[in-house]
Amino acid sequence: MNSIKVAISQSNYIPWKGYFDNIARVDEFVLYDDMQYTKRDWRNRNKIKTNNGLKWLTIPVKVKGKYFQKIKDTEIIDQSWNDQHFQRLKQNYSNAKCYDEVIDRIEDLYSLATQPTISKVNHHFLVHICKFLNIDTNLSFSSDYNLKEDDKTKRLVDICLQLNATKYYSGEAAKSYMDESLFTNKQISVNYFNYSDYKEYDQLYGKFEHGVSILDLIFSEGKNAINFLKHT
Repeated sequence: MNSIKVAISQSNYIPWKGYFDNIARVDEFVLYDDMQYTKRDWRNRNKIKTNNGLKWLTIPVKVKGKYFQKIKDTEIIDQSWNDQHFQRLKQNYSNAKCYDEVIDRIEDLYSLATQPTISKVNHHFLVHICKFLNIDTNLSFSSDYNLKEDDKTKRLVDICLQLNATKYYSGEAAKSYMDESLFTNKQISVNYFNYSDYKEYDQLYGKFEHGVSILDLIFSEGKNAINFLKHT
């Protein structure tokens, strides 16, 4: 029987390189976007490096009076955010080694980021950045699956079963809440990603920072960015 590897994670906006390592490691990456949206998290923002330190790029979303809304239902307020973010990227990465190589492609990526919800915008960036990195993993949404359980771990197992998964991959933070026995009872092995020992690259602005948007790596290394991931 062939090994089928699955990872399930909430979507992030232009996430860091470790997120794309997760995607590259598996056969199916499921965006768990029928979870509750959380403020001041990675769903609608991420960090870039600037001459004045790390700064957030944040997509404005509707949250007032919507405490229990799901990620997939979280709407974007101001549709001019994409041009604002692109201009900040141009300003801060114009001296990056591969700026000229990638800037037109990144401009196209932002000009097409007009989807009405944060979930759809995140999917847009994930799909196109994966294509740039030659990652061919299939991306789907948790809402594509028939989930009846209320327990969080049981829902993850249910997705894996519907995908005929034999291996489930997760970040190490999940160890604190996930019941691994629910997976192993269904003959699904649980594996955790190791985020240590990433290679450094020619990064702007002083002390090296690993935990920034993957766009930092793309501006710095262009098509060679794939060689700074670990699982491709």
